Amino acid sequence: MSETSAAAISPDALKYPIGKFSFPGPASPEQRTKWIAEIAETPGKLRAAVAGLNAEQLDTPYRPGGWTVRQVVHHVPESHMNAYIRFKLALTENEPTIKAYDEDAWSKLPDIAPTPIETSLALLDSLHVRFVTLLGLMSDADFARQFRHPEIGVIRLDRNLALYAWHGKHHIAHITTLRDRMGW
Repeated sequence: MSETSAAAISPDALKYPIGKFSFPGPASPEQRTKWIAEIAETPGKLRAAVAGLNAEQLDTPYRPGGWTVRQVVHHVPESHMNAYIRFKLALTENEPTIKAYDEDAWSKLPDIAPTPIETSLALLDSLHVRFVTLLGLMSDADFARQFRHPEIGVIRLDRNLALYAWHGKHHIAHITTLRDRMGW
């Protein structure tokens, strides 16, 4: 399929190739185990999704008006670092108010273009070793802990777990569906 075929795909399908996030919550221990496994798989799957892409391909937006593949690769560890810190805050403070950030503005900062994607892939590898270790050691009560997002409100950690399991798959699908459309 060519990029011109993207016009035939709905904007929502391009923006949310695996669907929008939804949380069935509260989560069972079995569901949490599944989400932790999905988070553990994210670094390898992201690495596989970008394997063999050249500079021009990395600088191709995954959808009209969307981020480039390069921006997506750098965004995932930035976002997951924020998630990891939010978990640590919620585990050590009583319903802390976390800091929101402008993901789009971050994606346009001058460090994005010159930084090799391998830097962010390696960062995600290391971060997820710590993140998955923490998640695997959390109790039922820990997953019921909460933080306050200034724009969304109170978020339980089991919901945040589900969100980040979805988040990795969501951005990997941006890349893999672009590759499919472009025949890469």
